[in-house]
Amino acid sequence: MASVTKTIAVIPAGGAGTRLWPRSRASRPKHVLPLAEHRRPLLRATYDRAVSVADEVYVLTEVRQRELIGGVLPEVDEAHLILEPSARGTANAYGLATLALLERHPDAVMVALPADHVVRGTAAAARAVKTAVEAAARTSRLVTVGLKPTFPSTGLGYIHAPGRPSRGMLRVRRFIEKPNAAAARRYVRAGEYYWNLAWFSWRLNVFIEELGRHAPRHLAGLRKVIAARQAGDEAAAAGLYARLPIEVVDRAVMEKTDRLFLVPAAFDWADIGNWAELGALVHADAHGNSVEGEAVLVDTTGSLVFGDRRLVAAIGLEDMIIVDSEDALLVVPRSRAQDVRRVVDALKRARKTRYL
Repeated sequence: MASVTKTIAVIPAGGAGTRLWPRSRASRPKHVLPLAEHRRPLLRATYDRAVSVADEVYVLTEVRQRELIGGVLPEVDEAHLILEPSARGTANAYGLATLALLERHPDAVMVALPADHVVRGTAAAARAVKTAVEAAARTSRLVTVGLKPTFPSTGLGYIHAPGRPSRGMLRVRRFIEKPNAAAARRYVRAGEYYWNLAWFSWRLNVFIEELGRHAPRHLAGLRKVIAARQAGDEAAAAGLYARLPIEVVDRAVMEKTDRLFLVPAAFDWADIGNWAELGALVHADAHGNSVEGEAVLVDTTGSLVFGDRRLVAAIGLEDMIIVDSEDALLVVPRSRAQDVRRVVDALKRARKTRYL
């Protein structure tokens, strides 16, 4: 049986989260917003969870976010930052992190805990993570944590893992990235599917083996990036990294590997992908309205109001979302919360970068 010499938590802290505009911007990405319990930044809450389950914690982020990370986590020194020269998808990000850690801790087990998730039920979450880490060490498999879906989300990936757990794990039969609504409804009814949380654990060498099998171009490019950094040529490393194909680890590796196992878990979790999902975490009043900040609502039902520095007044609205910020106001039907990214795209086309 393999022994775990060290458990390393890696916290991916990625992009802005365009569906949470206007609060989330390039200068204020989703993971630094105070969306966790007790109005803590999501990144802070994730770091505190990671410390409780790992021997050492690293933050994986882009170079341009270095100062932002330091503002939220001043205790994280340069040695515990793994910096992407630019954003090129999670397949490259996780590959870069794994190769960097292999140099320092070749026998370690890594667990990835994304920075932009809301978690309630931290004890159950910690147990699931520890089970995943132990399984990754014991079996030399890729291991993920899954939750039974509570509604047919089309914004999340699903994992088909039928049967009963053995030693806390299920063998994954199929990994599905973000299905359509009809398929999502089938998965919920079937009862053998789990939401993909992107909480992955692996021995460092095992992930590199699978990356080489299923995404060899990524791995070859990443080895060149690491070599350039070792030679002290950060500009060359950045140029090499920018030429890597953009791909998520789910498609590059998880959908293809035959070495994936799942730890079924049960705790409250949300990947805040849009304002409607965030509103579901805010207590609703008798009229189904969820409000943060100062608001006066007249003949208004089923709506979400996120105020900022001023009073928000609404009359006769139904199933709407209002998000106020210092320099921008968002008004959108609740059913079209996913389309907020289209506003961001329009601002980019119009070169109104001050709002991004």
